[in-house]
Amino acid sequence: MSTSPLSSEKIERERAESNEQGHVFAHWSELSEEARGGLLTQLANVDYALMRKLAGLVAEDAEDAEAPELTPPALFPLVRDADQIKEAEHATALGSERLAAGKVGFMIVAGGQGSRLGYDGPKGCYELGPLTDRSLFAYHAGRLRAAGARHGFEPVWYVMTSPVNAEATKAFFKAQDSFGLGAKNIFFFSQAMLPAIDLYGRLLLSGPGSLFLAPNGHGGSLAALASSGALEHMRARGIETLSYFQVDNPLARPANPLFVGLHCGAKAGMSSKVVSKRDAGEKVGVIGGVNGKLGCIEYSDLSADLRDARDEDGNLVFRAGNIALHMLDVGFIESLTSGGSLQLPWHVAKKEMNVLGADGRRVDVDGVKFETFVFDALAESPASVTLEVDRALEFSPVKNKDGQDSAATCRADLNTLFAKMLRAAGLSVPAGGLEVDPMFAEDEAEFAGRCAAAKCTPLEVNGGQLFELPS
Repeated sequence: MSTSPLSSEKIERERAESNEQGHVFAHWSELSEEARGGLLTQLANVDYALMRKLAGLVAEDAEDAEAPELTPPALFPLVRDADQIKEAEHATALGSERLAAGKVGFMIVAGGQGSRLGYDGPKGCYELGPLTDRSLFAYHAGRLRAAGARHGFEPVWYVMTSPVNAEATKAFFKAQDSFGLGAKNIFFFSQAMLPAIDLYGRLLLSGPGSLFLAPNGHGGSLAALASSGALEHMRARGIETLSYFQVDNPLARPANPLFVGLHCGAKAGMSSKVVSKRDAGEKVGVIGGVNGKLGCIEYSDLSADLRDARDEDGNLVFRAGNIALHMLDVGFIESLTSGGSLQLPWHVAKKEMNVLGADGRRVDVDGVKFETFVFDALAESPASVTLEVDRALEFSPVKNKDGQDSAATCRADLNTLFAKMLRAAGLSVPAGGLEVDPMFAEDEAEFAGRCAAAKCTPLEVNGGQLFELPS
């Protein structure tokens, strides 16, 4: 039997008041029936015990904590000796077998909006192709389809959205006919949101009928896999390993046989791809040991001496820049999410927030959001591989409207990558621009093979050359 609106109001009022949060009903009389229903739905999802626990974190004084012992990770390096070359060959063969057997699933974190890019909509819908209107989602889908064709399997794609962009994302996929992957192979699930609080633990309101909600961090994606049924879906499809990547990096190679093979061969719970930092001053987190456990070391947590330290070959000691490309064992994710809760530490983010005050006016207050980070799971992994990859081939994020890590810098990186493919195949680079469909080729060798196997005739598009497979 469903609960009536009247009884729902009574239940949520009693829960709020018993947890000293009765102020969330301060504007109840002003709300429409629809707005009241929305507020009750939000309140029904509030875990007050968790919020009390999180409020306790705000009061903790971390300033007196001892500085952690930081160590660089054991890298599987980009430049390899003879033994590592042999190991890479073996791992690549193993990874190819796992992919061909359909044992690897793919998860994209795509809960954000494109507002920082000046785009109104899910970031994954943002058009990035140097010559075409190819979206970020289309680049990733093309790489998955190409991997499926290359290894002979049907990719299964787990797409994490958020309450803000879930419906728009699903509509975009439907309009694009699931990018040729098949609707049955796409599993949508949504990231959870958590209420923000003030410094005294009171829930903040964004409006008369709405809590101030914020995403629970990319670590929450693991909890969402469990609560959405995605983990059960993976088991039903025979998936044992999950490739994790983010929507804003169109160079991500989620179906990389070497990475899959190294991870599976090590029987790792979670593994990471990294790139060498451009220089000591690049403000990026690095993978490394924290008091003997693997994790991500924030730039600000490295002393100047450690940031500048170099090894005998002149490389930065702490150079393993985190690019949010991971492999996770499905059983490992299950262990982190058993019992209905995520076994990862919570991080406190304090910032000024514009909220609805008790008098019904907007006011700026010191607020607190809470997040979990997926890389904290590294500390719980029984084994882990840290694979160093070439930044030019695998990492060029689209985060900002202008400057570094913008659409302009990413398009330039894509053009540079495409131009290298053409030169390696003995072709001249056109002056008017260039784009290579990820279905056509992912690297220089595959591009050269395509061109050698058949006459390579690019399409003329917007004054440049587009290389794609014939339809």
